[in-house]
Amino acid sequence: MPYILVIGDAHIPDRAEKVPDKLKEIIEDGRPWDVAVYTGDFTGKEVLDWFLGLGKKTFYVEGNMDYLPLPRTAKFSVKGVRFGVHHGHGIYPRGNTRDLTRIAASLDVDVLLTGHTHSSFIKWSLDKKRLLVNPGSLTGAWGGAGGSMKPSMMIIEVNGKELRIILYELDHHNALKSIDKIIRLP
Repeated sequence: MPYILVIGDAHIPDRAEKVPDKLKEIIEDGRPWDVAVYTGDFTGKEVLDWFLGLGKKTFYVEGNMDYLPLPRTAKFSVKGVRFGVHHGHGIYPRGNTRDLTRIAASLDVDVLLTGHTHSSFIKWSLDKKRLLVNPGSLTGAWGGAGGSMKPSMMIIEVNGKELRIILYELDHHNALKSIDKIIRLP
């Protein structure tokens, strides 16, 4: 089954120095991922260069703090599931379900991968037809609206319309925890 690495909001070097070792180890162990996705705010070309080597296929978008020539949105399909990527800036308040639903519908995707909040979430769109997924901040960097301040990332396993989503997160004591969810798309 295909595995998708979903990361974003590292903010290296402006707000963080490096990817935490425990998360980087998971990322490197899965290399090359079937698909690697970055939800924006690399902020440094070095992070972009590192990311481009992580997957057999890579998809990424610009964040509001990126000053690199990056696309605003991206789309791809895995086993018939349509994915879209949009950083989420320009949405107020950050992570607003109504606006993310609108973006997912305009991209005509089953799953919208987004960032900008610096807090992870998995939630349904307002019409309950699309899944909205945010991996949080890879480094736990502070965001404009705060964020969780916990480094996090996600791995999505695609099995037809069934997705297994694993959230990896470091707590404030650097302990790694994972949350494993199975979600069936409509």
